[in-house]
Parts: sequence; C-alpha cells; structure tokens
Amino acid sequence: MNRIVLGIAIALAALPAAHAQQTAGEVYQWKDASGVTHYSQTPPANGRYEQRVINAAGSAAPVAQAAVVAPENAQCAAARANIAALQTSGDVQQDTDGDGKPDQVLDPTQRANQMEFAQAAVKAYCTP
Repeated sequence: MNRIVLGIAIALAALPAAHAQQTAGEVYQWKDASGVTHYSQTPPANGRYEQRVINAAGSAAPVAQAAVVAPENAQCAAARANIAALQTSGDVQQDTDGDGKPDQVLDPTQRANQMEFAQAAVKAYCTP
C-alpha cells in the first residue's frame, strides 16, 4: 500500500514540472527608439534584439544576441554605387540629357562635386 501511495505522490509531484516544461519557450527582448523594452514570441523586424529561453522554473536565460539588418533602400544603394564608381581610377561619365546614355566625362571638379553629393545622399538615405 505504501508503494502505491508513494507512486501516486511522485506522479502528482511531477505534473507541475511537466506542465512548466511544456510552457517553456523562446522570447525576444529589444528596446525601441524611445528606449521602451519589448518582449515578443517573434523577433523585431529590424534592430538589435536578445533571444531568451524561458525555462521550466519560469526564469529567462539569454541565448543569443543578434541584429536584424533592414534591407537597404534604393536611394542608399544608388548613392553607395555612385561613390564606388567615383572612387575608380577610370573616366566617369554622366547622362546630362536624360536619354539613359552617358554623354559627358566628368572633369576632376565635377567628379569631386558628385562625390560630395553622393556622400550627402548616403548620410540622408542610409541608416547607421
């Protein structure tokens, strides 16, 4: 009889632990631009976040830190491509009449002006 009671006691004691194990899972923690901390079952669309695992006891342990990189916008990509082209040693041509074909080779002054313009575009369109 004691064995039956002991077996039932062990089984009943294991139920909360089994339930806690089933509810354990992963959560993501991050701060938004205003400094507010958020928790979610899915990572944020962009920015830094910390992945945490909720264990059976209910405490959260950090697993990994990661940064989600937002896709680069078209203006940023074009500005970076222009800087790369302007940094080459060969001639750089520009389409001045809008027909889609380059028709003017930039002189050193024009090249420097275009470099400043491209660098300003990177500051304006590319996120740090």
